[in-house]
Amino acid sequence: MFQTLVVLIIVSIASFSLLKLAPGDPVVIMLGTEYSQESYDELRAQLGLDRPVAVQYLRWLGDFVTGDWGNSYVAKTDIFSFVVQEALPVTLTLTACAILLAIAVGVPLGVISAVRKDSGWDVGIAALALTGTAFPSFFLGIVLIWFFAVKVGFFPVMGFVPPWEDFWSGMLHLVLPAATLSTFFIGMIVRVTRAAMVEVLAQPYITAAIARGEPRRRVIWVHGFRNILMPLVTVIGLQLGAILQGAVLTETVFSLPGLGQMLTGAVLGREYVLVQAGVMLTATLFILVNLAVDLSYPFLDPRLRAP
Repeated sequence: MFQTLVVLIIVSIASFSLLKLAPGDPVVIMLGTEYSQESYDELRAQLGLDRPVAVQYLRWLGDFVTGDWGNSYVAKTDIFSFVVQEALPVTLTLTACAILLAIAVGVPLGVISAVRKDSGWDVGIAALALTGTAFPSFFLGIVLIWFFAVKVGFFPVMGFVPPWEDFWSGMLHLVLPAATLSTFFIGMIVRVTRAAMVEVLAQPYITAAIARGEPRRRVIWVHGFRNILMPLVTVIGLQLGAILQGAVLTETVFSLPGLGQMLTGAVLGREYVLVQAGVMLTATLFILVNLAVDLSYPFLDPRLRAP
């Protein structure tokens, strides 16, 4: 827990430094081309930029923790409401759908590949996994839109409908983005699952279970699969950063109003305060997920539980 706190502090310093290292004067960006020296000094004092850097950082960190993230001068809205209530639910929904799809497809394919090691199934699944990890997500998204949305017309071209408001319409809008975002993740899960499963199936206790006459399906999914959960959960947690990174391109391609599109617009509009909040929030989510993964190990492996 202490290490997590230290990492969060380091991330907060890096996020705060974005505003200091970014080119241009944020006060000038907010005021525009025409302003008086009085208005410049007043806004600079209001933002606390006339204070020492350490004081600015502590003030910014306190405001972030309490939810006072300032206002967007482009969207003319409260940044906390804009990010947490509007953009974050979109990204979390897309990420959850992509992860669930990747697990539902990748885990069974990895197990089949391990069980049928060195067979045609193994070679075919390995080729699919390699293709998935090497395929550019933005190009795949455009291809899926062209075929399934434009040519076939089965899915919507773009946009987002909250599933908690209209479930079926929301799912239809999420199928193509989730498939695009999960492609790389599926290949990664297939490779990790296969490698771990091949090692487990070679263990003596698996041979003993087969010798006792236990059903092959039970040996694979109960005795075998249970012992690859730790590396599998670790990979899923570590790949969350790649999922969030891929969400930037995916949300842009499919015009989803999530954190990715928000950060892209903030960078192009030079809204560094909004970029700070988005980067800090994304990093915090990633760190907390990895903390949850570490805390789950004793539940996945009883040998790690304290006596």
